[in-house]
Amino acid sequence: MAAALRGAGGRFRWRIRAAAAAAAAAAVGGVRGATRRAAGRQNYDLLVIGGGSGGLACAKEAAQLGKKVAVVDYVEPSPRGTRWGLGGTCVNVGCIPKKLMHQAALLGGMVQDAPHYGWALQPVPHDWATMAEAVQNHVKSLNWGHRVQLQDRKVTYFNIKASFVDAHTVCGVSKGGKETLLSAEHIIIATGGRPRYPTHIEGALEYGITSDDLFWLKESPGKTLVVGASYVALECAGFLTGLGLDTTVMIRSIPLRGFDQQMSSLVTEYMASQGTRFLRGCTPSRVQRLPDGQLQVTWEDPSSGKEDTGTFNTVLWAIGRIPETRSLNLEKAGVHTSPTSQKILVDALETTSVPHIYAIGDVAEGRPELTPTAIMAGKLLAQRLCGQSSDVMDYENVPTTVFTPLEYGCVGLSEEEAVARHGEEHVELSQAPQKPGFKYSPRKGRLPLECAQSACRGPGVAPEGTLSGLAGAGKPEASSMTSSCYCSSLQRTGRN
Repeated sequence: MAAALRGAGGRFRWRIRAAAAAAAAAAVGGVRGATRRAAGRQNYDLLVIGGGSGGLACAKEAAQLGKKVAVVDYVEPSPRGTRWGLGGTCVNVGCIPKKLMHQAALLGGMVQDAPHYGWALQPVPHDWATMAEAVQNHVKSLNWGHRVQLQDRKVTYFNIKASFVDAHTVCGVSKGGKETLLSAEHIIIATGGRPRYPTHIEGALEYGITSDDLFWLKESPGKTLVVGASYVALECAGFLTGLGLDTTVMIRSIPLRGFDQQMSSLVTEYMASQGTRFLRGCTPSRVQRLPDGQLQVTWEDPSSGKEDTGTFNTVLWAIGRIPETRSLNLEKAGVHTSPTSQKILVDALETTSVPHIYAIGDVAEGRPELTPTAIMAGKLLAQRLCGQSSDVMDYENVPTTVFTPLEYGCVGLSEEEAVARHGEEHVELSQAPQKPGFKYSPRKGRLPLECAQSACRGPGVAPEGTLSGLAGAGKPEASSMTSSCYCSSLQRTGRN
């Protein structure tokens, strides 16, 4: 195991030892007392940088298999000052709170429909503060649960911000400024990503928020402009509308890029029918705070060729994510990143350009940004490092779900991807003849019924007939729908 700060041997003169100590201190970024701190360095078999789903899964699996493991995790506050506990994006500002607020919106729709089924319910307003407190308390319980699980498995947890000193050592700095040196035989980077801010737009950073903040708001965001067309943007806009908030989505190009576009159209059409407004082809240019506290957003409208403005209580940026690699000092360890995405380059075994350093989850180049894949990749990596298995993660045909008001599940290739890969003449498209039935109007004497029929479609490759993709949209549980899609695809391809 390589040492980060190695003191000069006794055969050297004092002046040479002093110079070596000074150089070592500089390598740590000017840390004081390099020689003293090197002596207090802690050594581990495996060190995980990042306390999200993938990192925690890897750490706990390795510890169960007998390795001495440490986890280093630190949440840099958002520009609005939002911070959270152990568990990563999914637990704190992603899947978990998103699904809970999505469920709150669905319950609101059921309350509206209930009188038509004989339930004598009066219209009731939604209380954001009550919902937010319940969601946040649940998330905090999960934070604590992760801490307990690490302790039970004898995994050492450090709440410090880590950066590399060399290929085997990291220096961690606590919130109070205390520094800790950690060395390990194997290091796993699982730092994930954070929302991207459009810093070129005036007022974007000062007045806007992201999904890092939305789920931790104590008060209702009020009238909201969601900028972006990703699944994060549409999911947030969907539940905000469902909770009774005036919500507008500003889309520069197409919704749900990378997903099947016909299915994406069904999703946005349904959202529009439920009250979400869409500004298509528009790009914001300025955000200003008015004297009354509202935010005035200026954007370019291509339909008129002129600028337009609107006032909102909240502007939510959902324009993509950036990997958490900038503060890791990866160059000191020799870890290579993609020049375009800044994600860490890895091979099929999750190995980086340094043989004993690995990267899993959202921070790794070419990996789906999905919690279940990060968890499984982390477990399999730990098993390989412990000599318990040679299995590697299979990233092909990973099912995914989008929890918009019209839930969308898919697996495999979209129609666009199938055509690009195989050529249009080799792709045969099959789809259900009907699209989801939207809510019927009670005024026409019909009961409100959400999506009596789900739309389903999938591109197959002719003439072999191999199903290469499947997608479904409807009101049933999206996870169950995706599982059905995945099972169907396995049956068609003959896989077990």
